[in-house]
Amino acid sequence: MKNVNYLILLVFTLFFLSSCTKKNRFEIDTKKEKVEVTIHRFDRDLIHLDLNHVRQSVDSLYRTYPGFLPLYIYNVLDTVPTDTLAVADMFHQFVQDTAIQSVNKKVMETFADVSDIEKDISGGFTYIHHYFPQVPLPEVYFFVSGFNRSVLMTDSLLGVGTDFYLGAGYPPYKSFIYEYLLQNMRRENLAIDVVSATLFRYFTFDGVNNALIDNMLHRGKVIWLLSVFMPDKKMEDIMGYTPAQWHWAETNEEQVWKTIVAQKHLFSTDMQLINKYLNDAPFTAPVSQESPGRLGTWIGWRIIDSYMEQNKTMTLEQLMKENNYRKILEQSHYRP
Repeated sequence: MKNVNYLILLVFTLFFLSSCTKKNRFEIDTKKEKVEVTIHRFDRDLIHLDLNHVRQSVDSLYRTYPGFLPLYIYNVLDTVPTDTLAVADMFHQFVQDTAIQSVNKKVMETFADVSDIEKDISGGFTYIHHYFPQVPLPEVYFFVSGFNRSVLMTDSLLGVGTDFYLGAGYPPYKSFIYEYLLQNMRRENLAIDVVSATLFRYFTFDGVNNALIDNMLHRGKVIWLLSVFMPDKKMEDIMGYTPAQWHWAETNEEQVWKTIVAQKHLFSTDMQLINKYLNDAPFTAPVSQESPGRLGTWIGWRIIDSYMEQNKTMTLEQLMKENNYRKILEQSHYRP
């Protein structure tokens, strides 16, 4: 009888622990109704352009990438896509350039196998399709531009410049990239950036008032959604923070909030001030020179997290439709 009671207790304990460790109430089985993402490797095809038969190779690219190639030519080469002779000549110069060849070699090494990236994007897109089937899910393309363009996006396609994800320590970056941006120019960030760009493109700012708190909470909603849709990713990676920056934000959360309130910034509509809280920067200027950038977004995410804890029956659709951000703040009972 004691053994039976022990087994019952053990089963109950395991079930309880399993329930407690479940990451979020919105978790789904991504193996069901899965959105399969296959990355179109335009970067690889351009790198391997046949220089002995450039015109024919370019014609082949047009056939393979009828939607993406004109967008690439117009935005990266700054050329009319229908001028195939000019395009062929520019591609020939591009592939032969010694500096570009060095970049291309690094791209091929870094992105030789992208199955893990495809898996991560597929998981995120599966979540989006499950909860928001109306959101357009773009075809994903990789391209190289010689550091000319990092993203190309329409409703139907999303192009990612792989030459912008070669690692924070990649030497050429030092000459033209701000140091505070380098930390996110890593292969590990690419899938997060793709899912994030898809969400931010669809869920545009919808605040009734264009105040700091409205902008903070709008971005906080999207970051919170991103954390739900990519549950295997660390929150600091989703936020784009280093572990040290994340630690600083957590340690100083109460003081950051007090600073924002004390300076009467919360309901300010001064866009210069709002940008200082939300945009990429070496630090959040109104708070502290020791702080990480984008603390407005981080605090916004914390408030949304508290709001969803207070509203356990709220659906994701209801969350994203709610644009009364002062109401969200009040009902969040946020107390860092």
